Amino acid sequence: MASLLSTTLNVGARLAPGLVGPRAFALFVRPLGRARLRPDEAEVMARAETGRLFVRGIPVTTYRWGDGERPVLVVHGWSSRASRFAGFVEALRAEGHSVIAFDSPGHGESGGSATTVRDQREIIRLLHGGHGDFSAVLAHSIGVLSSLFTLRDTVRADRVVAIGGIAEFGYLLKQFRARLGLNEAVERVLRRHVEQRLFPGETGIWQRLDARWNPADVPVPMLLVHDKDDDVATPAQSRALAAAHGDRARLIETGGLGHRRILADPEVIAAAVEFITAPYVPSENPAEIPAATR
Repeated sequence: MASLLSTTLNVGARLAPGLVGPRAFALFVRPLGRARLRPDEAEVMARAETGRLFVRGIPVTTYRWGDGERPVLVVHGWSSRASRFAGFVEALRAEGHSVIAFDSPGHGESGGSATTVRDQREIIRLLHGGHGDFSAVLAHSIGVLSSLFTLRDTVRADRVVAIGGIAEFGYLLKQFRARLGLNEAVERVLRRHVEQRLFPGETGIWQRLDARWNPADVPVPMLLVHDKDDDVATPAQSRALAAAHGDRARLIETGGLGHRRILADPEVIAAAVEFITAPYVPSENPAEIPAATR
């Protein structure tokens, strides 16, 4: 079936690109299953105050621990859910931080069957409108790309923790092609559909969907954590982010944790919380950022 699908899309992209675009897009934005709540996450999630907002008419479940003032925003990755950050939530609450999170459409307890970077951008914007600036953004995988994309606009955060991050939208397209055995013609058709369907009228969209581009748009300290054995997002993605953001970014590379187990590692949790909790002095000049936050 996979071979037949690949052949159909590859041939169709040349003969009938107008028909292939929507089909390829539907596959691209659909998660690979809906992750379930784990027993060791249940207690933390039960303590959350849950809420609901709507994106494209789809109900999105939100979570809040604490009063919500200057919160840490959590943004999960693909085929994941907010509960995967339970260890971070407990550690941040112990340090007095409020935390807010959400399940993207098609994930966790939210409705729908598909999600996009635009959906996550809209959710982050709505949460920012309700809670104000974030003390930090803590994101994983594609959530890193969505967060940095959104921080180019009016959303503000004091710092960013990016775990197993994806730096560029083009990487997602190439991974999608490789997984299904698709040719370049399908990617071109899919790119056009993304432009027309998700970002009509928006200029420079491919530059803004690359977190390496014009890093001055997000002038905040960053902690990048990536596992050398990550088989979903190559460590080169975080290395490129670190190179682009220079002295503002600190990169930690782990080993043996992969793309998902890294979220439960005690040392990773401790490093993230220490970075988020360190004293912060806003500055227009990246060179003046205190060494403790580098």
